[in-house]
Amino acid sequence: MSFLIKKLFLTIIFNSCLFLALLIGIQNSSNKRKVDFLIEETIELPISFIVGSSFILGSVLGSFIVLNKDE
Repeated sequence: MSFLIKKLFLTIIFNSCLFLALLIGIQNSSNKRKVDFLIEETIELPISFIVGSSFILGSVLGSFIVLNKDE
């Protein structure tokens, strides 16, 4: 397998496990807030879900950055 496919597969597996742990961990969360976008607001979501999903999205997007110092 090429390096890019291995990296993509590892990223998907790792972030899926993080998301599953996030869903299990927020079961008893009672602090809820709305997120304000420019046009509308979201439904009330637990703060831990907002922070955790932001971290996971950053991890996914950060895995696509390629840093080659050899070239």
